[in-house]
Amino acid sequence: MKKILIGLALAAASMSASLTASAADLCQGGSLLTGTVLTAPVFVSGSQRQGIYLSHTHVNLRGTDGRTYDVAMDNVFANGYRRNQKSVPDPLTQIRVGDQLELCGQLYTGGDVGIHWVHTNCGDTPTPDEPNGWVKDLSQPALGNNLESNETYCYLW
Repeated sequence: MKKILIGLALAAASMSASLTASAADLCQGGSLLTGTVLTAPVFVSGSQRQGIYLSHTHVNLRGTDGRTYDVAMDNVFANGYRRNQKSVPDPLTQIRVGDQLELCGQLYTGGDVGIHWVHTNCGDTPTPDEPNGWVKDLSQPALGNNLESNETYCYLW
């Protein structure tokens, strides 16, 4: 019985490692970051491009490496974004302090340490500067695999 339990534990650990490797493999061109949300989503205003108001939603996240990251999510790519919306769009409004996020995007430094470009790249070939990113709330699977997959405004770039 003891050998069976040890075998099951090793198999579960192996599956967990495989899932992490799969997410890292899927994050082609980008950096994979997972961690715990420390702050509620905050709206940050931006500028306009072709009459479309560009803004971001920010949260702080404690990565599995223990560092705190600023997460900048482009609101126009949020699945519930409404044209020229000046507030945090759905489903980003559903992110809660304590949630576990999985992010694929571009890490940055320059004062703060953070990640951005955590959204679709509109079908372009992923690169380190323009990965095919995502925001996934592991604590709320019903929200979907990518909270930032709206391609309505891809024509702006």
